[in-house]
Amino acid sequence: MMRNMQPVPMCKNQCSRFAMPSFSLALLLMLSLSSSCTEQEETSLLQFLAGLSQDGGLTASWRNDTDCCTWEGITCNAKRDVTEVSLASRGLEGHVSPSLGSLKSLLRLNLSGNSFSGGLPLKVMSSRSMVSLDVSFNRLTGGLQELPSSIPGQPLQVLNISSNFFSGSFPSATWEKTRNLVALNASNNSFTGWMPSSFCISSPSFQVLDLSYNQFSGYIPPGLGKCSALRVFKAGKNNITGTLPAELFDATSLEYLSMSNNGLTGKLDSAHMSKLRNLVLLDLVANGLSGKIPDSIGKLKRLEVLHLDNNIMSGELPMALSKCTKLRIITLRNNSFQGELGKLNFSTLSSLKTLDFCTNNFTGTIPESIYSCVELTALRISSNKFHGQLSDRVGNLKSLRFLSLTDNNFTNITNTLHILKSSRNLKTLLIGMNFRHEVMPQDETIDGFENLQVLGIQSCSLTGKLPVWLSKLTNLKMMLLSNNQLTGPIPPWFNTLHSVFYIDISKNSLTGEIPTALMEMPMLRAEKTAANWEILYFDLPVYLSSAYQYRSFNALPPVLNLRSNDFTGAIPLSIGQLAALASLDLSFNNLSGGIPQSICNLTNLMVLDLSNNHLTGPIPAALNGVHFLSQLNVSNNDLEGPIPNGGQFGTFSESSFSRNPKLCGPMVNHKCGSTEAHPSSFLSRRQAIDKTVFVIAFTVSFVVGVMYDQIVLSRFFG
Repeated sequence: MMRNMQPVPMCKNQCSRFAMPSFSLALLLMLSLSSSCTEQEETSLLQFLAGLSQDGGLTASWRNDTDCCTWEGITCNAKRDVTEVSLASRGLEGHVSPSLGSLKSLLRLNLSGNSFSGGLPLKVMSSRSMVSLDVSFNRLTGGLQELPSSIPGQPLQVLNISSNFFSGSFPSATWEKTRNLVALNASNNSFTGWMPSSFCISSPSFQVLDLSYNQFSGYIPPGLGKCSALRVFKAGKNNITGTLPAELFDATSLEYLSMSNNGLTGKLDSAHMSKLRNLVLLDLVANGLSGKIPDSIGKLKRLEVLHLDNNIMSGELPMALSKCTKLRIITLRNNSFQGELGKLNFSTLSSLKTLDFCTNNFTGTIPESIYSCVELTALRISSNKFHGQLSDRVGNLKSLRFLSLTDNNFTNITNTLHILKSSRNLKTLLIGMNFRHEVMPQDETIDGFENLQVLGIQSCSLTGKLPVWLSKLTNLKMMLLSNNQLTGPIPPWFNTLHSVFYIDISKNSLTGEIPTALMEMPMLRAEKTAANWEILYFDLPVYLSSAYQYRSFNALPPVLNLRSNDFTGAIPLSIGQLAALASLDLSFNNLSGGIPQSICNLTNLMVLDLSNNHLTGPIPAALNGVHFLSQLNVSNNDLEGPIPNGGQFGTFSESSFSRNPKLCGPMVNHKCGSTEAHPSSFLSRRQAIDKTVFVIAFTVSFVVGVMYDQIVLSRFFG
């Protein structure tokens, strides 16, 4: 019987044909059983989703009836374990769920550029698998918790918590557990206390530390010198004091050292500096450093950027600086450096693009070797003691876009402009406080400057008139000609300067009426003002006063400043067309007539100064509807009537209205009488009183009538 149940023999090919489909079917079945993520990982992700108040559309993709490995922003490995959650800049809001720490194979978590709030869960920080965590640019708050001692060493290599609202003391023991840490960015938060010194105790590969823009205090920890692999150390914009510790210079792999805007003191030690031969950037701006730049700086052959602005350093520049042949940027603004620059050979600095020596005590002439720096795009040597004339060789600087020679002792403005007109790429030209008592060039052959956007020739005591060649500057945006001795009227071609939005021709001797050409300036009338343009940056910050610096045109307000001239006549009724204006200054002229009602149409106005003229009549009541107006001065005129109530007028002081004896209101401690408060009823009130006086005069004695009449008149006009 058993023999009868044996299978019937088949040919070898037939067996093979039947066996292959069966094997393929089994393999497909096995793959289907392992083709989705585990229920636990799916649950962890859904818990994270449930904690979002704005999910950025994730709900449509993250459905519990689908494989979570196919969800948007999720990456899995071959075993279908979640290894990456990448949800940067998705418009997410809510809390970071601790459930993400339950993803046992998660390597990378990127939630940057969203609006997460609350704290960073300890369970996420203590993940035993994560190598990269980025929660930068969110709204996370609270402190950064220390990892418990029970937690073993962490595999974390990159931690970016920058641009949040974290506060409190920075963890210290945590970094002893992150043995693989390579980079830490905690910049732009509100951490306080001392900087930790334990980063390199157990992390020999630690390379990047950015703690800038916080509130750290105390000294630079000497322990950072043990970070043999440290390439980047940034701690600018804190409250760190003391000197640069000698141990720091033992971190010889440093390429970027930035400690700007702190309270560091002391000198740059020559022996210490020579150790940092890999340094590419040195930024020590805005500290209290003193002394000279050491000669050993010439050993920093890789140095490209040197920022030492706003310190109290002094002495001559070392000749060895010319050995730093890779230098691209040198800024030494606002120190006490001195001597002649001719001792420094700039011809070796062929890569130099930016040179800022503003506000020092340099003397002599501009060194000829500087004209060999053909890559130079920005040169500022303002506020020094240079003299002489500009060399023709400046024409070699074909890439020059920004030139500031302000506040020196240069001469021959006509020659200077003829030389510079060949600088076709020049966008910013600031040459004021030179050429004293020369004549403003009227030569119409001054052309070129086709790309010039900023022209500053202020405080030179130049005589003459506004020259016609200004009308050729078709791309000009800012005209700064204040504090000269220019005469004559504003010419009619002014309205052809279609791009100008900032005009300062104050403190001259210009005459005539304010022309209609000014009221037709396209960029002062345009609703699309500077703030709405494509962002345009200056090559170097521009300082219009000691308190303000500007890095882009967009930050500058539209301005019309005609202060301290000899303009006469009335304020044009068409002034109301300059809808873009943020500042209007017509003070210290000889203007007469009333304040036009149309001035109330300047709804973007922040500053209005009409003081020290001969203006009469009332202050337009509608001015209290100019809601951005923060500075108003109409003092020393002959204005009358009540000062408007409400709006911005409640914020102005008495000095804004002083020396206008006919003004009344609580701001000037001069109560408005009923007549002043209601000028329209003036005539009817006087007629009624006159009738009363007339009747009394004919019913009583003449003397009594006269006495009564005197009482009435004195009461009415006193």
